[in-house]
Amino acid sequence: MTLHVTNTLSGEKEPFEPQDPERVLLYYCGLTTSDPPHLGHARSWVHVDVMHRWLEFIGYDVRHVENFTDVNEKIVARVGEQGDDEDDVAKHYIREIIEAMRGLNLKRAEVYPRVSEHVPEIIDLVETLVEKGYAYESNGSVYFDVTAFEEYGKLSNQRLDDIEEQGQEDERSEKRNPADFALWKADGVSADAVEEHRGPDHPGTPAHPEGQTWESPWGEGRPGWHIECSAMSMTHLGETLDIHVGGRDLVFPHHENEIAQSEAATGETFANYWLHCALFEIGDEKMSSSLRNFITAEEAIERFGPNVVRTFLVSGTYNSRQTYSEAAIEEAEERWERLSRAYDRAADAADSPDAYAKRADDDLRTAVETAREDFAAAMNDDFNTREALSALGDVASAVNAHVDASDEYDYAGLREAIEAFTDLGGVLGLQFETVTDGNADLAGDLVELVLDLREDARDAGEYERADDLRDGLEALGVTVEDTDDGPTYRL
Repeated sequence: MTLHVTNTLSGEKEPFEPQDPERVLLYYCGLTTSDPPHLGHARSWVHVDVMHRWLEFIGYDVRHVENFTDVNEKIVARVGEQGDDEDDVAKHYIREIIEAMRGLNLKRAEVYPRVSEHVPEIIDLVETLVEKGYAYESNGSVYFDVTAFEEYGKLSNQRLDDIEEQGQEDERSEKRNPADFALWKADGVSADAVEEHRGPDHPGTPAHPEGQTWESPWGEGRPGWHIECSAMSMTHLGETLDIHVGGRDLVFPHHENEIAQSEAATGETFANYWLHCALFEIGDEKMSSSLRNFITAEEAIERFGPNVVRTFLVSGTYNSRQTYSEAAIEEAEERWERLSRAYDRAADAADSPDAYAKRADDDLRTAVETAREDFAAAMNDDFNTREALSALGDVASAVNAHVDASDEYDYAGLREAIEAFTDLGGVLGLQFETVTDGNADLAGDLVELVLDLREDARDAGEYERADDLRDGLEALGVTVEDTDDGPTYRL
């Protein structure tokens, strides 16, 4: 089955055909480095990661680029909190972002470009737009003339007459049309813009920071937000992308403006397929840094572990809304535990003296083959991770049925199941691993030491500390069970 994707540009599900039949150019709009990454960001990361993994699984060479927006008034507003200048603040949060990415077992992108290192390319792109008559200078700033680009509004399906003011209030007197947007902003960040993005608990600074500025043909200034992604993506992937991914909230104005400025400059289609991740909610609101209603990615990884977090996030499709709740996390924990236990049962049975070369369980083998087919059909249907996860669960069911019903195990069938867990689970970024060799003894000794400390805490009536120790072990992938004969554990 051919991969089909839902293209925001057409509003339809289409067969995916990259420009090069062997290679996919994938760009994801990365984070503005002004806040800790939260579960909403992690959701998009994980789904883009799964897209990357599946495209590779079906044979494509994937060139994946994801930017860091390290020049932005939101970052300047954090000066005094997490650094002495815009660059310090950006580096602080980039460090947190990278740690969360690694903690979630994300595949590395080919490159993570930063705005601050692509200012020459941004200036060149703005100059091209001015020369071609799509942009104009006003008081040291440069604006894109939306009336000059006939297809403006094609991504968000809006008419130009219906589009209201874009940008900040101080731009209104400089623009020809209220919907025109900034490509280059004169001078630094205004005091009003800084205060707009500062929280009530900000410690404040003696004088408001203005952020980095650069020399340009129009004077000292800073790049506009939208032009940054166009310059970075085209620098590293060329004039036309195969897939551009981002949050649904970026369709307008950010992605609409990316299309206009990029296609006006090059005369080529900017991206053939636009895929948008739906909102991630907590309670009745979008999880958002600005609303301060988020759970950080770091906190989620520490509390639940990367496999549970990923199981939770892929239990919904990338383009359907998902809501965080304790009940949903508990369900993901149970789901991952079931998959992990089935994998371990398959491995233990295959490695036991009761596994035989000539024992054949057709039900097991057929179930694993069918699960692979169902998984592929789901992933080729617009990266349907919800159904793909269900197919992986079918492998677990087949393993459990075989082990429960057999005194003699089908070694070849169990191997097929184990490979299905690692192959298909690998596409979802799940890690089915066991501790082996010399590390097993050390890991076991350390776990037993922690369990001894937990028993001491319980004997002393320190039940909260005992619970914390157990939770800490489970976050590291150690399942603890209390029995009449004392606690047992499984790595």
